[in-house]
Amino acid sequence: EVQLVESGGGMVQPGGSLRLSCAASGFTFKNVGMSWVRQAPGKAPEWVSTISFGGAVTYYADSVKGRFTISRDNTKDTLYLQMNSLKPEDTALYYCARRGSSYSAWSLPLGQGTQVTVSS
Repeated sequence: EVQLVESGGGMVQPGGSLRLSCAASGFTFKNVGMSWVRQAPGKAPEWVSTISFGGAVTYYADSVKGRFTISRDNTKDTLYLQMNSLKPEDTALYYCARRGSSYSAWSLPLGQGTQVTVSS
């Protein structure tokens, strides 16, 4: 059974930073591309970033490019998202997911998510 457990969210002021983590189990993590997805209240889920199975290739949504960095540790089956220069519009529930059929798609299931709130 695929399990994804996100952590690291919180409340931060604009311009601040957070580092999200996602602990994966139930599949061979090192063989799978991984993604971050977010969903703001009342909005559809939005793809944020994807990393290849080995970590060498990364993709970012235009809205986060230059501010967020995706990474992974295949020895720990853990995915990360370093978020810098946070903006109020980054406020959302953040999920990790296995990559879908394209770099901006994702596969179910998602984890429970971790809340990020950017507010002064």
